[in-house]
Amino acid sequence: MLQRLSAVIRRPIFWHGTHHHHDSNDATKRLFDTVSSTVKGIQQINYVVEHNPKLTTEEKSKMKQFLIYRYDPADENDFPKYVSYYVDLKKIPPMYLDALLYIKDNYDSSLSLRRSCREGICGSCSMNCNGLHKLACIHAIDTDLTQPAYITPLGHMFVVKDLVVDMTNFYTQYKTIDPYLKRKTPKEGNKEYIQSVEDRKLLDGLYECVLCACCSTSCPSYWWHPDRYLGPAVLMQAYRWIVDSRDEYTDERLEKLAEDVKVEDCQNIGMCSFTCPKGLDPQRSMNHLMKLIEEYKERKISSATL
Repeated sequence: MLQRLSAVIRRPIFWHGTHHHHDSNDATKRLFDTVSSTVKGIQQINYVVEHNPKLTTEEKSKMKQFLIYRYDPADENDFPKYVSYYVDLKKIPPMYLDALLYIKDNYDSSLSLRRSCREGICGSCSMNCNGLHKLACIHAIDTDLTQPAYITPLGHMFVVKDLVVDMTNFYTQYKTIDPYLKRKTPKEGNKEYIQSVEDRKLLDGLYECVLCACCSTSCPSYWWHPDRYLGPAVLMQAYRWIVDSRDEYTDERLEKLAEDVKVEDCQNIGMCSFTCPKGLDPQRSMNHLMKLIEEYKERKISSATL
């Protein structure tokens, strides 16, 4: 059975109480206080296994320590823990993924992680690096040898093994928004659907999303009920198709998103934009999306009263 991240790593970052909308400034402060507490919690590790206990203090002082979350839920005798590895930074390129691959190739082939492009394009290697969700392939290692580097899976996700999490729910939610052009007007021959420069510009900052889930798994609203709230990554992509001038199902898309808490549980905390490894701004996109939904609801009420 898949297991959630253990308290060995940190306590789940849930806020108690009912899920009403809060003042965004207050919510933002509480969020960053929580992140700060999380990082402090990570630094107070409950259980660490030394991969190479024979290393001397002098040898360790010349290398970077990587504390990596290890756990195989399929092994009933295993338990969540950090495994400590020491790496000579002179032997590897500068990114977290480089260190992980060096460890896997040279120290411990049993380490499990996802990776593919190594260029920040595929979104496979998303994980928690020193308290923030990032893409390991484009996130640089802190070269201070006196401070360890902490690497854990994406938070509040089911762990499959080590740094690999189950992305099934995330991808299922993405599928529900119909992430493709939908047309009512039949296409004429092989002509392209032409856009103006202005219309095409609306897609900038949206299409670049690589669906790494860093933003969604950093979002407190998504932690509370990922079964209903679609989260910032999926909602930003929903917005991407809604504002695409070539799509002809705008109202139908807005109607679908207006149901339940697919959108409205966004508290405008902004952690999604803060953590995005691609420098995108999901918070801004969701604000625009919520305005479009409100305008659609008002139009719907007005038409019903005529």
